[in-house]
Amino acid sequence: MPFIQINTSTKSVVENDLLQKEISKLVADLTGKPESYIMTMLQSNSNMTFAGSDEPCCFIKVKSIGSLTPSIMCKSLCDLIASKTNIKHNRIYVEFTDVEASNWGFNGSTFG
Repeated sequence: MPFIQINTSTKSVVENDLLQKEISKLVADLTGKPESYIMTMLQSNSNMTFAGSDEPCCFIKVKSIGSLTPSIMCKSLCDLIASKTNIKHNRIYVEFTDVEASNWGFNGSTFG
């Protein structure tokens, strides 16, 4: 049930499919949830500015039913994205949302 959405202003992300698989595994490891429940979305070439500048930047959203440790996850996610996109750490925002099980649907029903 964890979902991670990454928007970057960079025109291309090297090995997009490989990066999504790395993110999926990383989030599974960080949350302790089966990778079979992890969904990723990577959108590059988004029109974005940060601090009044159009230098490369990134916005990451992480949603999960529990199992979030933002202080640990933030560094790991930023390190991975920075290494694959050359976007500087200080140009990456990360939003964490802990979703109630009753507000998350899958396979025709909710988790709670």
